[in-house]
Amino acid sequence: MMRILLVIILLLPAMAAFSQPAGDSGNDSTILLNAITIRAYQHERRLLDVPASVGVIGERVFERGNNSSLLPAINTLPGVRMEERSPGSYRLSIRGSTLRSPFGLRNVKVYWNDLPLTDPGGNTYLNLLDFGSIQNAEVIKGPGGSLYGAGTGGVVLMRSEVPRDEGASAGFSATAGSYGSLRYTAEVQRITNGSEVALRYAHLQSDGYRRQTQMSRDVVHALGKFRVSDERKIEVNLFYADLFYETPGGLTENEFREDPGQARPPAGPNPGAEEQRAAVYNKTFYGGFAHQYRWNSRWSNSTGVYGTHSQFDNPAIRNYEKRVEMSFGGRSNTQFAFNGGKLDFGIEFQHGFSPISVYDNNRGQSGSLQNNDEIISTSALAFTQLEFYLPYDFFLTAGGSMNFVDVRYQRLSDLPPFHQRKKFDPVFSPRVAVLKRITENTSVHASVSRGFSPPTVAELYPSTATFNDAINPEEGTNFEIGFRGSLYKNALQFDVVAYSFRLTETIVVRRTSDDADYFVNAGKTDQKGLEVSLSWNAAQNRDSPFLSLAPWLSYSLNHYRFSDYTQDVNDYSGNKLTGVSPNILSAGVDLMVKNGLYANITFTYTDRIPLNDANSEFADPYSLLGIKAGYRFVLEGDFPINLFAGVDNVLDEKYSLGHDLNAFGGRFYNPAMPVSFYVGIKGKIGLINR
Repeated sequence: MMRILLVIILLLPAMAAFSQPAGDSGNDSTILLNAITIRAYQHERRLLDVPASVGVIGERVFERGNNSSLLPAINTLPGVRMEERSPGSYRLSIRGSTLRSPFGLRNVKVYWNDLPLTDPGGNTYLNLLDFGSIQNAEVIKGPGGSLYGAGTGGVVLMRSEVPRDEGASAGFSATAGSYGSLRYTAEVQRITNGSEVALRYAHLQSDGYRRQTQMSRDVVHALGKFRVSDERKIEVNLFYADLFYETPGGLTENEFREDPGQARPPAGPNPGAEEQRAAVYNKTFYGGFAHQYRWNSRWSNSTGVYGTHSQFDNPAIRNYEKRVEMSFGGRSNTQFAFNGGKLDFGIEFQHGFSPISVYDNNRGQSGSLQNNDEIISTSALAFTQLEFYLPYDFFLTAGGSMNFVDVRYQRLSDLPPFHQRKKFDPVFSPRVAVLKRITENTSVHASVSRGFSPPTVAELYPSTATFNDAINPEEGTNFEIGFRGSLYKNALQFDVVAYSFRLTETIVVRRTSDDADYFVNAGKTDQKGLEVSLSWNAAQNRDSPFLSLAPWLSYSLNHYRFSDYTQDVNDYSGNKLTGVSPNILSAGVDLMVKNGLYANITFTYTDRIPLNDANSEFADPYSLLGIKAGYRFVLEGDFPINLFAGVDNVLDEKYSLGHDLNAFGGRFYNPAMPVSFYVGIKGKIGLINR
């Protein structure tokens, strides 16, 4: 593994022998260091000058894949892993937070257009968003509690943008591929001097590789940005999503190797996934409104509010859950700029109410009522951060937040009704970071931060449908140091981070024999890691047919261990952390030819993964190769067209992209698609020009 890494690292600067360095060849990393403003921690600075470990995904990186999923782009970031247990069922982890997520996103706070997408209970329905709704994303690695509230797993900041074309235009796209995959979109947008408006529709469907893996999703997204005056801006962000996907369940290793296309079969008294028609139905509306006001050159404020309503149905192997989730909240940040720095301070508040009914599952139909519950969750934080420009090119950031979390539970089906409450003591989460500019193009940064992560509602009330108030919050301290910059006239970009994160009361998932999950505290963990990002930007010689040739690489070294963990009579201290691969390497080449042809080649190696806390079972390592090629041209009348085709899993690896950790009976495996193909088209036409 290390030989592979060394060879690729040596090959990157070797490209200089065949090309001339360029300030901008179209690769994202040069742009990031020198132009794009980073919003993480309210810095609004170039990435080179941000004292934090932040991974950034631009539109070019999103376009490397099949234009249907965020997964290929997100997995190019070191320390970040997105999994797809079946079509439509995603899981995202940052620096090992998978351990708490049997499905979905937990212990990762997600913001969309500066407002919380994560609900008050700590859950995020990232699978509701269409690929085309996200134009760029920033991933904060490590505890972000100083500004973003409770959590130890990191923060994701996503933005939607309106294309910067004056006047009105319409766009479309369509992608079709193996196993019945189909995505098509339509959008219209209009930009004037004072407004930017876009309306988008997207449909995605797939038959899936395994049985019981069909999915479909329809999303309508409206985005508006309005400049009321020179001092005032208003932003509106609305979407409605109708999502359906089947859940095939996990397989044992023998089942995985004999027939990876099967769904979970019946076992003993438990029926199979197909028999129970296991699936998820989610209809969600989200509305967000933000207001920005600048009083003068020193004082400004940004305040936003949102509301959301979800109808969630889940026929599972053991029961049929129906719930309604309603929540609202807001965030306000005030900024004061002074000579030598600035001050940010503000508040965030979220409140949610969810009635939950659990029934018998009679082959996909709800049967007799098992229980009827209500959960009310409230979270709030007050935050502040100071930034100072110091002599000798030093930059200091110090911030912190006070976090409040309260969860109330009531079982209405018992007589008399049964009440429980889990109110967590207020916790202060500080962060201090310093950055030193070494040269015009290089900098070093270091930080220490404290994280606090209470159990989410899904962990307090797991699929066993019982409220478990015995789980304690996680708490941890993170130390990290990083070095980033560019060499060879901005041709070689690099970003290297080393960190040590010590966590107490680590929350881990357990599973019952009938596939229900529940959670326990697992003592302490010691998580040390190294993250490396490299890219080379090369403009070819004038006689060369290449417009650009840009190899890139990211590597994660994860030395994660349970440091103090005893479960019953078993001592797991010293074991590798469940669900985390010790080595993950992603590398590739982005190629553009002067006549409009382009190609993207992506390779990923994932080392073996421990599947249970005892470290008695491991998933085999695997390598994935993806190739995409296309042709961009403009038809008469200024009508740009992008034709593309690609192959995923070229090596036809048999692997599981998202394991069920600590699964009862060894049902760890969720087989991913073998080699698959896709073709697509994307275009845009002007409607009204100014």
